[in-house]
Amino acid sequence: MSSELHPSQLHQHLQMYSRAKWSSWCSLALGCGLLFLGATQKPESKPWILAASVGTLEVGRRHRQTAKLLLESLGDIDRASKLNFQAWARAKTQPTAELALTVGAIDANWKPDNLITDPVDYIQKKQKHVALVGGTGDGKSTFTQYLSSKIGGRVVVYDSDAKPDDWAWIDQADVIGRKGNFKAIDTAMGNDLETLESLVQLRGEGGDNAIAGRERFMIAEEFPILVDECGNSTDWIKRHAKRGRRYKQFICALAQNDTAENFGLQGDKDILYSCFVLVRLGQFGRDYARTKLKDPQLEQWLKAGGKKRFMVDDCPCELDLSNWGTGARVQPETSDLDCEEVRLTQDLNEYEQIIVAWGQAHPRETLKAATLQRNSQPFKKDDPENIRIIFQSLADRGLGEVEGNGDRLGWRWQK
Repeated sequence: MSSELHPSQLHQHLQMYSRAKWSSWCSLALGCGLLFLGATQKPESKPWILAASVGTLEVGRRHRQTAKLLLESLGDIDRASKLNFQAWARAKTQPTAELALTVGAIDANWKPDNLITDPVDYIQKKQKHVALVGGTGDGKSTFTQYLSSKIGGRVVVYDSDAKPDDWAWIDQADVIGRKGNFKAIDTAMGNDLETLESLVQLRGEGGDNAIAGRERFMIAEEFPILVDECGNSTDWIKRHAKRGRRYKQFICALAQNDTAENFGLQGDKDILYSCFVLVRLGQFGRDYARTKLKDPQLEQWLKAGGKKRFMVDDCPCELDLSNWGTGARVQPETSDLDCEEVRLTQDLNEYEQIIVAWGQAHPRETLKAATLQRNSQPFKKDDPENIRIIFQSLADRGLGEVEGNGDRLGWRWQK
């Protein structure tokens, strides 16, 4: 039965229906209570109590009848109201069809207006360090290797959970803290603080030339753990954050959250934003685009690009291997073969030496990452992007040359 009530009568009838319904239930409960009470009282009191009980039950019956009549006059309005509320709740707690359509129909050729392709240029202009937020498989190794190849300096890694094949692109003696050796990390960080103080003294006495050749690129993996386990970690990050860049001591601290507490900066939140560029990889970058920037299209763009796309502060970034020629490390010019042999044996790690040895044996052939993975045991489990980074790093240092770009980038030996 559908309601024939005028809208002006609807609210009044709803109130009457609600009151009659509750009054009928209350009368039933009270009548039952009086019946129970009458059964336990003296004989002279029972008639009065039983009469009150019967009267109360009759009132309840009439109220229930009234509620039934009111419900019939209301028709399906009450049920419709419940269904409308459920629909409203679903609309507020689930993505709307319009949003899903907008995100799903993203243009494959769309690019953000503030896209950057060289994060190092951005970082250098800001004169800051890097706070890297990322999880396992998000491309932390690729990004840190990219940074080190562009910024330069001796690379040192503090990583208590490093596996044997992690950080394969640097001298393994500079990967400190394997197997949970936090004491080694704490000692090394203490030495870093002493080194920083000595550089301050050297620069004060002899200027920038006095500290030339002492550049370092320090990577601290899972910094929240280091804060808990290493007493020097908080002082290490604060003092390097404020003074390290001036003395060519660049730090890259890694965590899985972008709060100041995770970087040992409780109460010093300003240091995080004034001294660090925040780089968010993988899901962390996509979450930032969705929740902070409120940009679902940017979120989908980041997802489509894999490890090469991430957020640098509020700017989306896409690594472009074809631009890796700028900012290269400069090697001293020399034509002396003995000097070249010394450079090859002293300046290259074991992985770079494998590549150079292959190039010297195949001087006119171009080496690709896939070829190296198939034919060299140390590279079998390495990420192809990491191998291409080594190719470019060698070329930047004057050892061979690269050709192609992106996934097709290869390396060829050239004196």
